[in-house]
Amino acid sequence: MNPVTQSGFPVATLKAHIGINVRNVEASIAFYRKLFGIEPSKVRSDYAKFDVANPPLNFTLNRNPVDKGGALSHMGIQVGSTADVMAVRERWVEQGLVARDEFGTDCCYAIQDKTWVKDPDGNEWEVFVVLRDQLQQVASSSGCCPEASVEIDGRAKAAPSCCPSAD
Repeated sequence: MNPVTQSGFPVATLKAHIGINVRNVEASIAFYRKLFGIEPSKVRSDYAKFDVANPPLNFTLNRNPVDKGGALSHMGIQVGSTADVMAVRERWVEQGLVARDEFGTDCCYAIQDKTWVKDPDGNEWEVFVVLRDQLQQVASSSGCCPEASVEIDGRAKAAPSCCPSAD
């Protein structure tokens, strides 16, 4: 029997892979250059790949015109501190990206500080730190969005605003 690594997989993983559909590969490349702070490692007319070192990620753009978002809610990168959130936010803003901030928000049954940006197709990315985890659910919910409520310091609180913006 193979030993299970800390991540729960029976093998050491190299990196995660996310592939998203985009309407315009060129516009998306320009956005993701700013988001990740690197150049793509491969570019074709209908495809681009970013080989991100930190966090380890194989991220691809695939030209496939989409009218509405699919099952993907959003993508995120968890960091170690609010200072790290702010450092990423500062870099994004310096690159001309528009950031939306949430500090002390109750999201997905945890208190978090985070900042968000949108790519040209409306896909949202967050960089976040978990300040306090494992908040108790006090009402049934369909996820971390509007119908949910959580218990914070013994009081029920309305649902988090952690889900991607509707605009």
